[in-house]
Amino acid sequence: MTTTPAPATAPAPTAPEPRAAAPRRRFPRPGRILMTAVLAIAAGYFLLPVYWLAVASTKSTDGLFGSFGLWFSHPQWLHNLAQVFSYDDHIYLHWTLNSLLYAGVGAVGATLLAGAAGFALAKYRFRGREAVFKGVLAGVLLPSTALALPLYLLFGQLGLTNTYWSVLLPSLVSPFGVYLCRIYAESAVPDTLLEAARVDGAGEGRIFFTVALRIMTPALVTVLLFQFVYIWNNYLLPLVMLADDHKYPITLGLATWRTAADRHPELYQLTVGGAFVSVVPLAVAMLVLQRHWRTGLTEGSVKQ
Repeated sequence: MTTTPAPATAPAPTAPEPRAAAPRRRFPRPGRILMTAVLAIAAGYFLLPVYWLAVASTKSTDGLFGSFGLWFSHPQWLHNLAQVFSYDDHIYLHWTLNSLLYAGVGAVGATLLAGAAGFALAKYRFRGREAVFKGVLAGVLLPSTALALPLYLLFGQLGLTNTYWSVLLPSLVSPFGVYLCRIYAESAVPDTLLEAARVDGAGEGRIFFTVALRIMTPALVTVLLFQFVYIWNNYLLPLVMLADDHKYPITLGLATWRTAADRHPELYQLTVGGAFVSVVPLAVAMLVLQRHWRTGLTEGSVKQ
């Protein structure tokens, strides 16, 4: 008996795969558009003076008053920059070095002192701690202009007026830095880590410099930059303390040029060029130190 093979059956037709739905275009929400517009206007408001300085520093003295202020006209930037640094036997170079000395040494010293004081107020228990902290808060609220005359009388009794010390020593004090470092140390420096370091035999100085300072880096960078900008832009204290123009910072030196510009019109251009050059160190400091802020923005945002 022979068997016949079964007839081959054709494969069943498969249904076509459905097409993926085209992604829907998401339009930004009105609130986000409004926020972006407000931030753009604020950025333009703050950057416009810097842009004007950059444009005006390329012009001649006549071009400052005889052309449109927000656009270049016959730029001669290198010539103007050379004039700024060579005028009056390179006096602007002296002012720049003085500002770097006052702001650099003062900011670093104020940051270390504020970090140590803030760490001590946050992590040590001693009698009168809250009274000391309230005194620091009073220093934050006290305007610096109210201290100018008492400081002058005090340094006059010590014979330190018209010296570099008369500007450097007051710059080492930052009540806001102490306040910020205490608040940050309380939340960012764990007590268990300090106890572990003490168990391992580390002294209090070593704990502060090797453990606490590293953890407090974002707060210390903030204090450093704030104090650097404050000292760099400080005008009243050098005006009260200094009489020798070779000890002036940039702010006071440019003010003397602006005062004499009525008698010497070329000083208008030198003042504008010097003001533009004085912005460069602040911009460099901001760009260099901003990465430390980014590393500390999320500090404590994730619960362990």
